[in-house]
Amino acid sequence: MKAKNYRSIRGQLYTRREYIKATPHIRIVKFEMGQENEDYDVELKVVANERVLMRDNALEALRISANKNLSRKVGSDYHLKIVVYPHHILREHKYMTGAGADRLSDGMSHAFGKVVGRAAAINKGQAILSVKTFAENVENAMEALKVARSKVPKGAKILVATLAEKNKES
Repeated sequence: MKAKNYRSIRGQLYTRREYIKATPHIRIVKFEMGQENEDYDVELKVVANERVLMRDNALEALRISANKNLSRKVGSDYHLKIVVYPHHILREHKYMTGAGADRLSDGMSHAFGKVVGRAAAINKGQAILSVKTFAENVENAMEALKVARSKVPKGAKILVATLAEKNKES
């Protein structure tokens, strides 16, 4: 099926790996990238506009796009983190088509479905990706995240917050 068929959250999420013989591997290679530094001034977050299921390969595309553009425009002065995790298991009941399909297929008996992938359930206003950087790199980081947010189904917005208050307290 197409990826757009899995965008909307319908019914209860399915996260029980015990009942499935072979769960697919998560396609996200790394959840954190860049240099971890306590002195970063600003945090930028990619936040979902609507409640949505985001497949793991879409999360990986978001990560690759953001990291590539950040490393080009900002250099190495950033820390990128994917905040969500793809717990939800996607299943599909495949139908046979063609000549003789009625004799070979099971119909709706045994309609549990085969595992086709994994997805993260994201609520409206929930952060998907966060980037910490210095104040002088904010415009370049915003440009990089604007390119990356096109990978999010149903759209996303970018929020900017300063971390100066947090660093002064500790």
